[in-house]
Amino acid sequence: MIEASKTGQKIEIITYGMVGGGGGAFIGDVHRRAIGLDGKAVLTAGCFSRSRDKTLAVGENLHLDNERLYTSYTEMAEAEGKRDDGIDFVSIVAPNNTHFPVAKAFLENGINIVCEKPLTTNADEAEQLAALAAKKDLLFCVTYTYTGCTAVKQAKEMIERGEIGDIRFVHAEYPQEWLAESIEKNPDNKQAVWRTDPKQTGISNCVGDIGSHIENLVSYVTGLEIESLCARLDKIGEGRILDDNATIMVNYKGGATGVYWSSQIAIGHDNDLSFRIYGSKGSIVWRQETQNYLKVTYLDKPTQTLSRGRDSFFPRAASVCRTPAGHPEGYFEAFATIYSTFIGALAKKKAGEKLTGDDLDFPTPADGIQGVRFIEKCVESSEKGVVWVDY
Repeated sequence: MIEASKTGQKIEIITYGMVGGGGGAFIGDVHRRAIGLDGKAVLTAGCFSRSRDKTLAVGENLHLDNERLYTSYTEMAEAEGKRDDGIDFVSIVAPNNTHFPVAKAFLENGINIVCEKPLTTNADEAEQLAALAAKKDLLFCVTYTYTGCTAVKQAKEMIERGEIGDIRFVHAEYPQEWLAESIEKNPDNKQAVWRTDPKQTGISNCVGDIGSHIENLVSYVTGLEIESLCARLDKIGEGRILDDNATIMVNYKGGATGVYWSSQIAIGHDNDLSFRIYGSKGSIVWRQETQNYLKVTYLDKPTQTLSRGRDSFFPRAASVCRTPAGHPEGYFEAFATIYSTFIGALAKKKAGEKLTGDDLDFPTPADGIQGVRFIEKCVESSEKGVVWVDY
């Protein structure tokens, strides 16, 4: 128990465990740091690797009790589910092919879930997890990072309020260069190895890894639903089985259209996620690499650049702003906002309080299902000869 600084009231600590994220794993460390940013949850248990020795080593570095370090995720789920002081949620940061069995095990033992995207490697499994979470009345978050960005939330509400009118066209892209060379041939580059291996990553690499971020981000900001798509998935790197570049045309319900491009072989691009949304009254442009700013243009008015921390944002966006103008917020803060919202909802739910829309402003299994279906439809379209497929 800890004491609240303002009221003196005793409040319960939210605790979590982690599956995956062992030594040398990039994303596990990101999740731990993001959770720690707001200090709302404490790591108390883990199964960080298939290797018991590696899990113990990571646990020692993180100052965890050896009793709460597990040899397998099934052992962890069962043990933590039985403890009076068991974890409130588990963060799943292992490769894609493990998401379904790991999440299922923890749900079956009454433990809330935060899971890396894509939720699963096929839509049927994603739907099973969503149904199980609903049956068990458990909270479930899928970490589509960029919905946590302050300016993204501002863009979402501007569009909801009709500020740029009816959406006509969306252009969104996510180019990177990290697989411009065949670095997966080096076994020491574990992330490249598993992401290009269909046994671990699923039916798609590029669309599954970063193209799914485009789909989720556009859906979150615009509210548009895909009606049909036509995708070409390229395998450019020598000997690659899965895509490393993708071009996708999209038709949305209601008549708007769009084009998505995701690439991991685009030399000159680091992590260049962006969207350009064009409406009947104006447009909104956002780039992840300069994520504190929104470029907004209205008909017959000068173009504006809205600055996070400086300019007046709507209440929800303003509520997740951590630093003043000129002090950039970025990747960790976006992750932290998703976790902070989820943990806040979990704390309120445990206290028996009613949850609001803002409390639940994090990606859910429904978003995860939609993302997996998007991946499947892109692969289907490309394999059938780059044809239009209904969504």
